[in-house]
Amino acid sequence: MELYQYDMSEFEDNGEDDVNEYGLFDYMYLDHYWTEEGRYPFFIMQSGKLAGFVLVREIADSKSSIFSIAEFFILRKYRGQGIGKKIAHKTFAMFKGNWSVSWLEKNLVAKLFWTKTISEYTNGNCIESLQIDKPSLEFISY
Repeated sequence: MELYQYDMSEFEDNGEDDVNEYGLFDYMYLDHYWTEEGRYPFFIMQSGKLAGFVLVREIADSKSSIFSIAEFFILRKYRGQGIGKKIAHKTFAMFKGNWSVSWLEKNLVAKLFWTKTISEYTNGNCIESLQIDKPSLEFISY
């Protein structure tokens, strides 16, 4: 999580999610992924080594629920090998229904990754939107 937050820090506004007085990033919801319903943590393994993680949230209201990638991280040494796309597609297939995937506006690499990955998964059946002031793609996983 620390490596992920370090990578993301270049895309965040000054002071937002900065390191604490000990030089560490605090991800306040990490423990919740092992204790709360509707939160699903997954480790990404490659050749027996930890290569990243994905955190999925199910956001439910009285009408329906939406799945969301809360955090998605592939270690730099494993990027560019198709692992991210494979894991994203596998994750979407695990959770059937409505999805919304967002990224930080300044993170153009994430925009390219999610746009291509989701477009391939849905054969272009996705809708661009804004979710909490972040660019997003919405789609349905069958």
